[in-house]
This record gives sequence, structure tokens and C-alpha cells, in this order.
Amino acid sequence: MTGWTAPVRDTLFVLTEILGVPDQQALHGYDGLDATTLDALCEGMGRFCEDVIAPLNRVADAQGCTRHADGSVTTPQGFPEAYAMLVEAGWQTLTLPEQYGGQGMPHVLGTVFEEYMNSACPGFMMYPGILPGATSTVMAAGSEHLKDTYLPKMVSGEWLATMALTEAHAGTDLGLMRTRAEPRGNGTYAVTGEKIFISGGEHDLTANIVHLVLARLPDAPAGSRGISLFLVPKVLPDGERNTLACAGIEHKMGLNGSATCAMHFDGATGWLVGEANAGLGAMFIMMNAARLGVGVQGLANAEHAYQRAVSYATERMQGRAAGPRSDPDEAADSLLVHPDVRRMLMDARAFTEGFRALVLWTAMQIDRAHGGDAEADALVGFLTPVIKAYGTDRGFETAVAMQQVFGGHGYVKEWGIEQIVRDARIGMIYEGANGVQAMDLVNRKVLREGGKTARLFFDLVEKAAYEAPDGVRRPLRDSLEDARLTLAWFLAHAGEDPDNAGAGAYAFMQMIGVLATGWMWAKMARWAEGRDDDFARAKSITARHYAERALPETAVLRRRVEAGSENLMALPAEAFARS
Repeated sequence: MTGWTAPVRDTLFVLTEILGVPDQQALHGYDGLDATTLDALCEGMGRFCEDVIAPLNRVADAQGCTRHADGSVTTPQGFPEAYAMLVEAGWQTLTLPEQYGGQGMPHVLGTVFEEYMNSACPGFMMYPGILPGATSTVMAAGSEHLKDTYLPKMVSGEWLATMALTEAHAGTDLGLMRTRAEPRGNGTYAVTGEKIFISGGEHDLTANIVHLVLARLPDAPAGSRGISLFLVPKVLPDGERNTLACAGIEHKMGLNGSATCAMHFDGATGWLVGEANAGLGAMFIMMNAARLGVGVQGLANAEHAYQRAVSYATERMQGRAAGPRSDPDEAADSLLVHPDVRRMLMDARAFTEGFRALVLWTAMQIDRAHGGDAEADALVGFLTPVIKAYGTDRGFETAVAMQQVFGGHGYVKEWGIEQIVRDARIGMIYEGANGVQAMDLVNRKVLREGGKTARLFFDLVEKAAYEAPDGVRRPLRDSLEDARLTLAWFLAHAGEDPDNAGAGAYAFMQMIGVLATGWMWAKMARWAEGRDDDFARAKSITARHYAERALPETAVLRRRVEAGSENLMALPAEAFARS
């Protein structure tokens, strides 16, 4: 027993009833995605992840990865075999470009597979998870030579890839990086430097690894304007081993199955990707894809934790119901009779089902944006930092709450829930810490454009609120008003003191996450209205729970934004130290 099964029914409900995927035949890649085909695809993804990937999860955590004296790395038992099965099945090629061997299917289906893989074994998913973003980066900015040489094998899964950004002294501030690239005069560059926190920097799953590395050219401008992107393979086209190596594996809190490497590049041969000194823009193609993927990780961790907690709460007999008991002769009732246990489980259910709808809706907007829809593209940009930050915040919080359902048993390894908590924690940190995501939302996606896309998003929420049934309509409208007033406050006060934006950014990010998830619940509640089956009734009850207990959070978040920065910045730096 792995403690998790793919939530196929709920996925299909969102795809068919909320997004209407079978009705979008005119959208590129959606032709042929009728209800029968969607059912077969989701069932197939679910079975593969349940049967092949999920059994690796406990093994991955217990064994971790091993670096050997020669710099090679061994992944946990079963990883190479499972990866070979993944490549053979071709699931990782779903959304990759057809011209290089992919299936060219919509991003919305790739998002389904991401969730299932991350729930089944997030440590394993760290290896193939970067491929869609890496291929998109090379597709968008690489030369024809690089595309023809590397994309076919990356798309097939024969080769994997990494994103090599971080340096120990720089962290999020990429402008401080020191890795350098010296031109050799033959179209190649000698890349030298140290990178840390490189997921899958070395492993035994594929014979070659394509590293996408940020580095500085000689005489490059200072700061982020002087960063270029290079493709640096582990094995060169002539079969020779490149001069790069894994210097060590980080000993981490979680995700032990993922080889998080410190990488040493010693004059390694690389090729420029895109224009000189424009590497950050090219890398953001991969980073934005990764940020959405990390938000999906938050959902996946929450879903797995919820399933384990429900199973435990159903079987665990402890305490007695406060009201009438189903069997007064029993010594105890199940945990599900206790309102506080139900509070935690209902919060988790409301987040996972609502957020699943949000990430799939956003994935469909990515598909629309690829077809030239400018509004869809703007909405994806607006929601990307929210999905990453709010999704991982709530994903972790949900995992912790589900651990609480287990009581003391949740703190020991036997039940598996503590692993989910440890694995989930990194999502709030990597691919841009959540505070950075909040600042991106406020500064780049709100203030820079005067709130234009925020208002577009608010209009969508307003329409759904108008159509929502009683019990959801008023709470959603109240939250929307909180968001509109908060936007107006930012536009009025950020200019008078730039710290006002930073002081309120995190609360605003959380507010948009709460509102956006409530928006999805309004859509689902409207669908359920008037239906009388168990699935629809559960949707109605969960929608009302979210409206009553989650949407009111926006009022508190609004007050936090309006508090401004004056008091927050008043304490002198030296006063923070304990005397």
C-alpha cells in the first residue's frame, strides 16, 4: 500500500465539466480530446504513477542518493528501472514538440501528469520534471545546431537536463554570480565556476545530462544585465566527457531521492543559448515553467497527505461522538465524529479540489496563449507567482494539518505522513522563494502596468460571483471587494514609499490565492446546483465550507497590506540582535 491513488475522477470532472476541454476542438492540440480520450489518458497516467512510481517513495526517502569517489551518483533502488519504463511508455513526451519526437499535446494534460507524478514520488519527479522547461528554452533561444543536436534526445528522455543558476554567495541575487565563460574562437566557450542546489546534477538514469548554465562573458555589464546562458553537456558530441563534475550531494531535510548537487565546471565546453548578456530572459522561460510546476507540487503534496489522513481518520477509533452515536455499544467512535478533525480534513479537501481547478484552468490559458491569445498570456503571468507561492504555502500547511490528524503517529516514520511534510517544505524556497514571488506579483504584475491585468482577473471573478449559488455568492463578492480596495491602496501608496509594496506584497499574494481558489469553487458550486448525486452534494458542501471559512481571510489580509511599512521598518537593524 502506498497510501495514495490518482484522483482521476476529480481531474476528469474539472477537465470536462468546468473547463469544457472536449468542447475546445478549435484550440490547437485539443482536437480529438473527447470525453472518452480524456478518460483513457487520465486513467493511464494514474495507473502508471500508482503502479510504477508510487512504490519508490518510501525507498527514495530511506536510501537517498550516493556520490562515489569518482564523482558519479547512484539514485535509490528502482529509480533507473522506473525511469526506463517511463521513457518506454512515453508519458514524459505528452506536451513536448512533435518535430523533435514529442506528442505535442496540450499543456493542461501535462499538468495532470505533473500532479500525479509529484504525489506518487516527488523525489523521482525531480529528474524528468525539468525537461518541458528545458526543451522550451532551447526551442525558443537555441541555435538550429543546438536544437538538432540536443532536442531529439531530450524530448525522448534519452538525455535529461538541469537548470544551473545558483551560487553559494549569491542565492536569489543572480546579478552577483561569478561563473565565467571565455570564448574560444570556434563557437564554443570555456565555462568555469561553481553552482549549488542543482537538482539532478549527476545521476545514473541517463548517459548524458544537458546543463543550462548562467555565466558571465568577459567585459559583461555588471549585475543581471551581464548574464548569458550556455548549454554545457556532461558528454560532448564526440563522446568525450566534458570537464565538469559533481563535487558533492546536499544532505537535505526532504526529497532525499533527488540528487541535489554542487557542480564544478572547470573550463567545460559550452555553447551560447540566445544573445550574449540576455541569458536571464532565456532562463526565465524555464524558470516560469518550473514555478508553475512547483505550485503543482504543493497541490500534489496536499492531495497525498489528505488521502493518508482520511484513511487513518476513518479507521482510527478514539473518543466518542458528542451527540448521538451510531453504535453506543462500541468503546469508541472513529475520528471523523470529531468536529475539529473534520475541520482539518474539510480545509484540506477544499484547498486541493479548488486549487486543482485553478492550476488546470491556468494550464488551459497557457495553451490559449500559445495560440496568440494576449489576455490569456497576461493572466498566466499574473497567476504564476500566486500558483507557485500560495500553492506551496498551502500545500505545506495542509501536509502539517494532516499530520496533526494522526496525532503522535504522525510524528513517526511508520505512517509516511512525516515524509510528506519534509518533502513539501522545499516548495516554499526553491525556484524563487515565496517572498520573491510576492514581490514579483506586486511590482511587475500590478504596479508596473497600473493594475490592468489584476482588474481583468477581478472581472472574471465578478462574473462567477454573480452566477454562484446562495452561500457562495456573498462571501466571494466580499473577498473581491477586499482585493479591489487593496489594489487601489497599492496604486495610491506604493509611490510615496517604495517599502509599502514590499511590506504588503506577501499578504496580497495570499489574498489573490484565496480569491482565485474561491473563484473556482464558485464555478463548481454553480455546476452542482440542482444536482442530487453524492459527488455533486459533496461539491456543494465543500464549496460552502470554503466560502464560510477561507474567503473571510481576505479581510485580515487587506488590513495587513494597509498597515503599510512605517512600523515594519522602524526598528534599527542593530536592534534585531539579542543583547
